[in-house]
Amino acid sequence: MAFWLLPIEAGEAGWLSDIFKGSSKDKPPKHSVAPKLVDPPKQSNPSSRTTAPAQAAPAKPAAPSKTRAEKPAGAKPVAMTHAAAKPVFTRCEPQKFRIVLDVGHTAQSEGAMSARNVPEYLYNLRLAKRIEQQLKADGFAGTRLLVTEGKARRSLVTRVAAANSLAPNLFLSIHHDSVPDKFLEEWEFEGKKRYYSDRFGGYSVFVSRNNPDFPTSVAFAELVAKEMKAQGLKYAEQYSLPIMGRYQRPILNRQTGVYRYDELIVLRKTKMPAVLLESGSIINREEEIKMDSEHHRSLVSHGVAAAVKEFCDFRWSLLGPL
Repeated sequence: MAFWLLPIEAGEAGWLSDIFKGSSKDKPPKHSVAPKLVDPPKQSNPSSRTTAPAQAAPAKPAAPSKTRAEKPAGAKPVAMTHAAAKPVFTRCEPQKFRIVLDVGHTAQSEGAMSARNVPEYLYNLRLAKRIEQQLKADGFAGTRLLVTEGKARRSLVTRVAAANSLAPNLFLSIHHDSVPDKFLEEWEFEGKKRYYSDRFGGYSVFVSRNNPDFPTSVAFAELVAKEMKAQGLKYAEQYSLPIMGRYQRPILNRQTGVYRYDELIVLRKTKMPAVLLESGSIINREEEIKMDSEHHRSLVSHGVAAAVKEFCDFRWSLLGPL
């Protein structure tokens, strides 16, 4: 994953953000570079967002209300509650529905390195372009590819600002996964020392509870994960395991692999429903070969397109045509 997506104020040289390959010592450029976008026709206003329901009054006014202490992110995985997954849908017309496909990382801050020393950014770019092609072929003409330049930290601010200015209905960030340094092993490839970890693999889907439309983010994440599974892919179960330490995340759906990662900037700072997809692990030697194939990119792009169509169709089924 382009795991330098940690909050700016808490950026560490970790791997669950744009930090994996970059260094926390990298100085941001003096000027950010505007992301490259493909302009579609002007669209209508974005979908409305949900607001938190009012808190119910206690049965006995005299008695103090009792609240449960929330478990930290690294605690045992939690189950998804039905109350948290009630998005408020708006009308959808594919030709006017706007989706931003965010290419994780940049050419200057490439994210993780694969087992064969290929930058994650290249995998992200190829897959995002393939998904864009599929969505447009399926009638979603408002799909936009977001390619950002610059160093990791500054690029996160730039991409979020660009996405918010476009006011899309959905935001999907495309990444490829790696592992914490403690799991890396050495091997030789093309006469040079490389690093790999065949221990873990699979896709994963992340949402942030701090997103302004968390319920809709979860709804879309569930559709994406369900379609990944329908394509015969397996999700990365390691994020729910204690062995991951501070990288362990609460799992919202054990059947499909939807996790909560509240601090990711591209998920919590975007003003529309936002999801981050890890297509698979490029630090796993066998899985990297699959990630580099047109077959795998086709599977993922068809899965994402199916999720978007189902998301859109569900809105139609509730509210009817415009």
